[in-house]
Amino acid sequence: MNLRGVGVSPGIGHGPSYVLTVSVPEPPEGATYTGEAEQEKERAMAALTQVAGELEARGNQAGGEAEEILKAQALMAEDPGLVVKVRSLIDRGLAAPRAVFEAFTKYRTVLRGSGGYLGERAGDLGDIRDRVIALLTGQAMPGLPVAPAEPYVLVARDLAPADTALLSRDDVVAFVTEEGGPTSHTAIMARSMGVPAVVACPGATRIPPGVQVMVDGTSGDVRVEPAESDVADAVGAATARQAALASWTGPGATADGHPVPLLANVGGPAELDAAVAAGAEGIGLYRTEFLFLDRPEPPSAEEQERAYRAALEAFPGGKVVVRTLDGGADKPLAFLPSAAEPNPALGERGLRRFARFPEVMDVQLRAVAAAGGAAVMAPMVATAEEAAWFARECHDKGLDEVGVMIEIPSAALRAGNLLTMVDFVSIGTNDLSQYTFAADRQLGAVSAMHDPWQPALLDLVAITAGAAARAGKPCGICGEAAADPALACVLAGLGVSSLSMAPSALAAVRAGLAAHTMEQCLAAAEAARTGSSAADAKAAARAQLPGLDRLGL
Repeated sequence: MNLRGVGVSPGIGHGPSYVLTVSVPEPPEGATYTGEAEQEKERAMAALTQVAGELEARGNQAGGEAEEILKAQALMAEDPGLVVKVRSLIDRGLAAPRAVFEAFTKYRTVLRGSGGYLGERAGDLGDIRDRVIALLTGQAMPGLPVAPAEPYVLVARDLAPADTALLSRDDVVAFVTEEGGPTSHTAIMARSMGVPAVVACPGATRIPPGVQVMVDGTSGDVRVEPAESDVADAVGAATARQAALASWTGPGATADGHPVPLLANVGGPAELDAAVAAGAEGIGLYRTEFLFLDRPEPPSAEEQERAYRAALEAFPGGKVVVRTLDGGADKPLAFLPSAAEPNPALGERGLRRFARFPEVMDVQLRAVAAAGGAAVMAPMVATAEEAAWFARECHDKGLDEVGVMIEIPSAALRAGNLLTMVDFVSIGTNDLSQYTFAADRQLGAVSAMHDPWQPALLDLVAITAGAAARAGKPCGICGEAAADPALACVLAGLGVSSLSMAPSALAAVRAGLAAHTMEQCLAAAEAARTGSSAADAKAAARAQLPGLDRLGL
C-alpha cells in the first residue's frame, strides 16, 4: 500500500503507525437538563474555563510556536460571543453539552466559510468543542499514547495543536495527515520539531494501526509495510546526504563565485539561535506578528525595540529585514477591528490595514528605527502609490533602507514603478502563488496549484528580478521556493540577488548553488520557463543541473 501527499517537512521517518481516530460523539439533538438553568450554565462555564486553562498550561509547557497557537485556542474557548450563545441555548432548555455543541458548530461553520487563515482555525474550534463536551459528559479526552514502547508514525485525519504540542522526536518519527496544507499547524509543528511530515494524503487513516510505515517528507511518499531493504536504502541515502551537505560551509555562492547571500526566515527571538547555527548570513524576513497576535492592545514601542534589537545583535554586520505587521483579514487583531469581509484574503491586510490605523504603523516604524540598522519592508503592496506612501512614512521616522514585498501579480508586473519608490523588493512566493492562481494557500484541495515550479510564477519572478536589475536594486526571495535547492539555482539564474528560507533548508541550498556555475543556473532558468507545467519546468531545469543528483538532492 503506497500513498502520496504533500511533503511539508523533509527527511525519512519510519516506524509502527499510530492512527488517531478517537472522536467525541455528538450529544443527542434536543437533549435537555433537569434542575436550574443557572446551575447548568455554571457547569458549562466551568468546563470552558477548565479547557482554556489546560490549553494555556500545555502552551506554557511546550513553548515556542506551540505556545502561541495554544494560547490562541485558549482565548477561543472563552470567546465572549460563544459564551453568550451557550448561555442563551441553555436558557432555551438545552443541556450544557448540546448547547456547547450547537454554539461551537455554528461558529465553526462560519469560520470554515471564511476560508484562508480563519477557515484553517475551524478545525481548532472543533477540537476545543470536543474537549469541552468530553469534560461535561465524563468521556476520555482525545489523546495520544503516553510513554509508547517505541517511536511511531502518527497518522490522523488532522492533528490538533493540543495533541502535538508536547510531542518530542523521541516519540514521533513522522506525521501523516489526510487534511492540512503547507501552512497548517501540523506542517508548522513538524518543521519546528524537525520531524518528516506529509499532509493532504488521501486514505491515510485507512492505514492499519501498528503496521510499519515509511514517510518521505520531501517527496510526499508514504509506504505501508515497506521491505526492510528499502527502509535501509532510504535511511542510508538520507544520512549520507545530510553528512555531505553539512560539509558545505561559508557564504552562499555559485561554483564560479557569483554571490547569492543565504538568509533566514525568522518568526521571533526564539528562532534566532537556530538561524545562526545553520549559517545564515542574516535575516531576510523577520516576521513581527509574534509581537501582536492574541493581544488586546498593541505592544509598546519599548517591547518592540527589544525584539528588533535582538535580531540585529544575533547578526552583527549581517543584513536584517524587518517586515511590518501583516495583520488584518486572515490574521484578526483585537486592536485593529474590521468589518466582516466576504473574501478575507482579498481584503484589508498588511499595508492596507496600516492605512486605516497609521498610529500602529507609526509606533512600529519608530521602534525599528530606535533599534538601529535594520531594513524594513511592507507586506501586501499592490501599487506604486502604496509603496511611495510607505517609503515616506519610513523616511520620516529616520529609516534609510525601505523595501516592499512582491506578493500580488500587479506588483510584480509593475515592479519597475515600485522600485522608483523603494530601495529593494522581496518576493513572497507563497502569497504570489495564491493570488496568481486564485488558490487559497491554506486549502489542501488546491495545494497542487502552489507548486513553486509553476511556469507562470517563474515568469513573474523573472519580470520582477529584471526590473530590479535595470533599477540597480536588490530583489530577494523570502518564500518557500527559496528552500528548494534546484529552484534556488533557477531563481539565481532568473536574477534574484538573495534567498531567504527556513534555517533547516540552508545547508542543502548552499550545497546546490555551490555545485553549479552561474552559466548553468542561467540555462536552468531558461529551460524551466519553457515548460508548460510545473513538472515540465522542474524536469527541464534539473537536466541543466547535474550536480544535484551527485549531492542526492
